[in-house]
Amino acid sequence: MKIQLRVLKKARKYLLLYFLLPILFLNALFQGGFVSWFLFYSFLPFILYCVALSFYPLENLIVTREIPKNSFKVGDPIKVILTLRKSNFFPVFYFLIEENYSNSLQTTDQQKVTKELILTGFKKECSFDYLIYKLPRGEYIFNSLTIKVGDPLGIFESKIKFPIINRFVVYPQYSELYYRSLEHQNNQGSTVSRHHFQRDISMAVGIREYQSGDRFSWINWKASAKRNEMMTKEFEELQSNDLFVIMDCAQNELFESIVSFTASFLHTVLKKGIQVGFLTNNKKLDSFPIRGGEGHFQKLYYHLAKIEANNTSSIEMVLEKELRFIQQSVSYILITTQLSKNLVEKASFIKNRKGSFTIFVIKEESMVVSESEKSLISIANAHGVRTIIVREGNFNAAFTGGDIR
Repeated sequence: MKIQLRVLKKARKYLLLYFLLPILFLNALFQGGFVSWFLFYSFLPFILYCVALSFYPLENLIVTREIPKNSFKVGDPIKVILTLRKSNFFPVFYFLIEENYSNSLQTTDQQKVTKELILTGFKKECSFDYLIYKLPRGEYIFNSLTIKVGDPLGIFESKIKFPIINRFVVYPQYSELYYRSLEHQNNQGSTVSRHHFQRDISMAVGIREYQSGDRFSWINWKASAKRNEMMTKEFEELQSNDLFVIMDCAQNELFESIVSFTASFLHTVLKKGIQVGFLTNNKKLDSFPIRGGEGHFQKLYYHLAKIEANNTSSIEMVLEKELRFIQQSVSYILITTQLSKNLVEKASFIKNRKGSFTIFVIKEESMVVSESEKSLISIANAHGVRTIIVREGNFNAAFTGGDIR
């Protein structure tokens, strides 16, 4: 039904256009007088122009869209340049360009439209640019561009749609943090290990039976002779300097701050050569293995650009179900906005079994930490789970003890 209405509307314009000149001529012929012939000759140029415009081949237009780059940060202005070239010098009175783009991450069909009216005249080529301000974080697609032409009196109008596709990504802002390595504990006290789950072969803490894969230099010959079986030295294991970061994707007004702090943290530690794994409890429950380097950061950064606050599982459930598959000893980092008794218990359990655990709690600058949260922080710290309050706009405090107030 809608298609039929569009066809009838278009046919009505053409019928009005082609019959207007004969109607005005017959009116002047039968009516006579100065006024009737004046109207006929006054409208004659416009009607002839409309008839010629109706045959103008819009499909021969060459339209291009240029974006200086395909990646931006939140707050950056985005400059878009549109260029239109005609196939001949036919004087088109105006071009109305409708620019359509949509956020490909949204499930709705919400469209944002930019319109620009260009008076071209006899010019064969014209271009214009416009700026887009304050686009939120995300991946965007320019999916089409519609061009309309018409006459000065609005009698006739024609349009065509060009499927010109451009993509660009708006990344979250991140800052360089003053990073101080989180301390790991071994039997000799507080040290910082630069090894990745290696044995400290300078410090033997016992002996055990020989196992396949043990080095020949590890054999304790005296103990082997006494027990009449192969015995090897058992060395102290140093904890790894690797990190595994978990980001809470619960829906709240501080989610963008969580994304920004996570990006800053990942950028800082990866730049220092530390290997990082990453897990987000969003709808897809995306997980990235422990890796290092700039390439790994770009993957995580792109993921943070697209991520949404659409978690289907609580962060406590994720800690219980997902982290059990990680075998190596790493330091766990959780970035969230809310503390709970269940969360502290899960973090304490993981800390006791696999390695150190640190919770960064993001708060607004003026938000006061409640007494219940202070109590949970004390309980967590007592169980060895380091808990730090991080304020918006003061991310560096994460490595100077945080801010509890």
